[in-house]
Amino acid sequence: MYELTIEDQTEEFVDMGSFNHGYLQARLTVLFDRIGTYTPVNELSLDVGSIDLSQFDVRSKEEMKPDIALYPKRGLSRPTDILRMAEMPLLAVEILSPKQGTYDILEKFKVYFALGIQACWLVEPALNTVTVYASLTQWKTFSSGEVIDEIVGIRCLIDEIFN
Repeated sequence: MYELTIEDQTEEFVDMGSFNHGYLQARLTVLFDRIGTYTPVNELSLDVGSIDLSQFDVRSKEEMKPDIALYPKRGLSRPTDILRMAEMPLLAVEILSPKQGTYDILEKFKVYFALGIQACWLVEPALNTVTVYASLTQWKTFSSGEVIDEIVGIRCLIDEIFN
């Protein structure tokens, strides 16, 4: 029998989603899909075997799973499914959860960039902002008007995300 420890409960609570997190994940997935040239995938495990995760301050030392991974347009993987994706997405999106800190997300972004992901978005529900990272030292935050990701080639209205 498996016994749930306090450490397990804390980890589970920290990673717990929320209404706003799920809502924004769904909205962004639909927006990305509507563009027509991308395939958004939610909670996809990325194959991180090419790098040593012990050099990063991330919870999991075995896998990385962005809230949304954005790939060039593709269909289902047939005849077999893919459990860990070796091909890295163009974009990784992380939506800040109520019990998550920005530091945790930026540590994930370090891994994503080391894996070769071209851009990362940090979506902050409490602030209605999207920060587009071209690198850890180059970013732009959007709170009104249009969100512009020049690396991946995406433009969308901030109101389409948060309203």
